[in-house]
Formats: sequence, structure tokens, C-alpha cells
Amino acid sequence: MKAAVLREVGKPLEIETVAIGKPGPREVLIRTKAAGVCHSDLHFIEGSYSHPLPAVLGHESAGIVEAVGSEVRTVKVGDHVITCLNPYCGHCEVCLTGHMNLCVSPETKRAKGDEPRLFKEDLGSDTGRGPMAQFLNLSSFAEMMLVHEHACVAIRKDMPFDRAALIGCSVMTGVGSVMHTSNVRPGETVAVIGCGGVGLATINGAAIAGAGRIIAIDRVASKLDLARQFGATDVIDGAAVDDIAKAVIELTGGGVHHSFEAIGLKATAEASFKMLRRGGTANVIGMIPVGTKIELHGVDFLGERRIQGSYMGSNRFPVDMPRLVDFYMAGKLNLDALISRRIKLEEVNSAFDELKRGELARSVIVFD
Repeated sequence: MKAAVLREVGKPLEIETVAIGKPGPREVLIRTKAAGVCHSDLHFIEGSYSHPLPAVLGHESAGIVEAVGSEVRTVKVGDHVITCLNPYCGHCEVCLTGHMNLCVSPETKRAKGDEPRLFKEDLGSDTGRGPMAQFLNLSSFAEMMLVHEHACVAIRKDMPFDRAALIGCSVMTGVGSVMHTSNVRPGETVAVIGCGGVGLATINGAAIAGAGRIIAIDRVASKLDLARQFGATDVIDGAAVDDIAKAVIELTGGGVHHSFEAIGLKATAEASFKMLRRGGTANVIGMIPVGTKIELHGVDFLGERRIQGSYMGSNRFPVDMPRLVDFYMAGKLNLDALISRRIKLEEVNSAFDELKRGELARSVIVFD
């Protein structure tokens, strides 16, 4: 099968022929139909986060089940599915206490001595034979995926694949951070820093949750225009103000109940905390580079302000993702405007170039 492979940090992905194994007892083979090009992949390409190489990237995807292992009970051949990068075991402490997104049980992966799910055959190329690392339990920049059954969920078949793929990461992360991580209540005020795919989904989630005021912050005018389509009531051009936290406090007369940092920068993470009213909660969604430290003023904690991380929207994805599909089909979730363009696998590097320039919300790879 064709796949986009990262062989060296800082280098473009290479389109190669990669072999894929057969499903083990609890594994599912999926034909990939669509895969979003996410900023998280870019972090690994640029080296902000490390990963074993060579690796087939991609982690935001949807497809059709082609085959299942002998013990699989959650999906069947022919099902349309959305994948999720955080598979869960279902019986560890975090799973049993309702935090399945935090599960790190090794049983959802193949053991070190087992045949890898992905490998390179010797087809006369200079890359030779050898195992390929599976990226975030999925590797969806490929024509097929081999995953644990708890890394996917069946959805209704009238849901378009390209929109469904977005739910697999950016939409689940953004909407989930609002509804699960921070528990936004009707009428409360929200600020979202960064209006890329995750930020726009966060804005949309705040609107669905009934937030009274939703402030979108970005440095790109076109993204601020897009934010209004997703439910923003106010926008702040980060390039036009010296201090975005101060601008939010002045706009709201004291700060917001909830802030969401959707970029992954030290300055914006710190600003997300500073813009809170007393009793407010800052949520860091963006992937801050390894080694970066956040500095906060201790006196601000006396106002019972909180700052916390949010991983994949604190999801219970087998329940949440089908519900988000229903939200889209009912016209409540705006996925159409999230897709900036649809591309082929061979165009993946140009999509990452656009991400670096901050030009688009989301490119989606569509497979035939």
C-alpha cells in the first residue's frame, strides 16, 4: 500500500510502498477513506516532539472495516468508522474511573517481540526491509490502517468520510475540552486563543454548550472571519494589541470564566491564565514544545483561578464521536467550513507548508 513516511526530522514525508500485517485477535483492518492533516503531525516532523523513525504519520481519520480479528466485538466488516489515537483497555484504573483518554495500557499495542503492524519489504529500493513505527496507534497517512478494536468506533453510514475524519482529532479535542475538561455552562464567557482547526472546533463547542460570550483571538484576519461562522461573538486581532490578556479583561469587564489555548506557545499559555476572572479556568489544548516552562504569578491563584491541560478533549470517544456525527447531521456542528481543501496523499507536504504559514484551517487527504 502507499503511505507517507517520515524518515528524518525536518525532512519532507516520502511516499513509499509499505506492507501491513493481518489482524490479530483484537485488531481491525481499516481501508482509509479520509485523513486530516493536523498540526500535531507537524510537531513531530519539526522535532518539537520525538517519535521512533521511520514512521507512517497521520492520526485523524475515517474509513471502512475490511477485516477483523477473532475476538473483536465492537465493529464488523463493512462498518464505517472514525479512528481515535487514544485506544483504551477498558479495565485499568483510569478507564474504570471514566478517564479512558488517559489509558496507556500496553495491551492495545503489539508486544516488542511480535511482528510489527507496519513494515517495509525489500522491493529493490535503497530504504530496504524493516519495521515501520506506527504513529499514535494509527498511521492514517496510508491506504490501510491496522489498529486495536478500541482505537475506532462505528458511525452511521450517511456521514461523509472527509467530515468524519475531522472528528477523530481536532473536533473531538476542541468540543471535548469545552464540554468535558472545563464543563462550560450556559451563559458563561469563553476566550479561545488560536483559530486553527482545534480552536474553531472549540468555538463551535462553546456555542453548542450555550456560552453567553465567545471571544476568538488570532493574528490572521481571515481566521477571525471564519471564527464568527463557528459562533464567536467577539474577535481580537492579536497583531493589533500589545497584550491579549489585557484586551480580554477590558472587553469583558473583568475576564472570562473559561479560556482555551489552542496554539501551544509559552506566551499564549500564560496569557490564557492572565485573562481569567476570579474562579476561572484556563485550558491548555495546544502542544507546548518539550522543555518549555510556563511562568505564572503566584498571587493570581488567590482568586481561585485554575490552569489545566486537556488531552483529546477528555473524551469517551465510543460515546462522544457518534454523538458529534449526529450533531453534524442535525446542523449543529460546523464541519464543512473546517475543510480548506481536499488533497491526494502525494500532496501531503504542501499541506504541511500551508500549516506552517498559518494559511488554512484543515486540509483533508481523500483516498479513492
